Amino acid sequence: MADKDVCVPIIEFDFMTDPLQKIKPRVRELKAYTLSPDRASIKLNQNENPFALPQRIREETLRRMNERSWSRYPDFIPASLHQKLAEFSSWKENGIVAGNGSNELIQATLMVTITEGKKVLISEPTFALYRQVTTVLGGEIISVPLNEKLLFDISTLRETIERENPDVVILCSPNNPTGCRIDEEDLKSLLDISDGLFVVDEAYWDFAEKSVAELLNDYKNLIVFRTFSKAMGLAALRVGYLMADESVAREISKAVLPYNLNAFSQTAAEVCIDFYQEELKPLVEKIIEERKRLFAELKKIKGLSPVETKANFFVVSSGIEPKKVFRELLQRDILIRDVSGYPMLKNYFRLNVGTPEENDELVKSLKEIFE
Repeated sequence: MADKDVCVPIIEFDFMTDPLQKIKPRVRELKAYTLSPDRASIKLNQNENPFALPQRIREETLRRMNERSWSRYPDFIPASLHQKLAEFSSWKENGIVAGNGSNELIQATLMVTITEGKKVLISEPTFALYRQVTTVLGGEIISVPLNEKLLFDISTLRETIERENPDVVILCSPNNPTGCRIDEEDLKSLLDISDGLFVVDEAYWDFAEKSVAELLNDYKNLIVFRTFSKAMGLAALRVGYLMADESVAREISKAVLPYNLNAFSQTAAEVCIDFYQEELKPLVEKIIEERKRLFAELKKIKGLSPVETKANFFVVSSGIEPKKVFRELLQRDILIRDVSGYPMLKNYFRLNVGTPEENDELVKSLKEIFE
């Protein structure tokens, strides 16, 4: 029997033509966190340690790396680094989480706390990543401006915490980009009324010569972030860590990816701790001295008003449009950060402390531009 022709109906599928419709609308509305691609010989735009990592640290890191197998994964949990960090920071080993830069730990902390409608309180202007990650996760940002002197407005922070009861408070101290630091008594007054997690980002604590980590024993909701990218001179290797109550650290660690810290970075961080007093602390002290000298020199230039800082950088109020200052310095092979787009910083640029020679060249160039 001959096969009969079979009429197969054609079904038309309504395929989505725009995959971006699957991306959260609030993410599509966000402006990406970016940095200018400009390059210069004198680089003062990312708050880095301007001095090369001491040779002893480099050589010891390579020696230790040559003793291990590069074909094997790093430690699932960097236990030896956690142990050294516990000794270095005088905090419990089980209350420490190391990460691929402190940025990863900021993200992990917010991932385990923030869902749609949860509140995160920040004090702006500050590090843009706090707002960005919170927004991506569906949280609501509550922003308290710094005061007119670009210091933390403690009374308004207190009122806002009592009124809004935020799930997370994040303060950067010393604050990026303004360099202000929160006083311990002021911080305790905020912790005393906070039910949520309270994060203090201490990326620049070495330059402030003070830390709030001593309050960890008294406040179980306190989390302190630190990084090896600034004073420790390991910006290229991306190492950070947090300190918190053991129960909180355990939960945050669940949002950290397995093998998040590569073996080379882990080894270099351990060596930096071993040689901190001999090799790195003297460089930190030199940066602090240069900060004082540079601040005094900038104050002498008519049209510039540097803001006092406890970090390794300044924001500087400029009588000339910051974008123009940025371009003029770039033509002289000096790269700074234009922060005029930040809240409250319309007339400001930011620069970090360089080597003595770099700072001299910066001052010379700014005098040419302004005088």
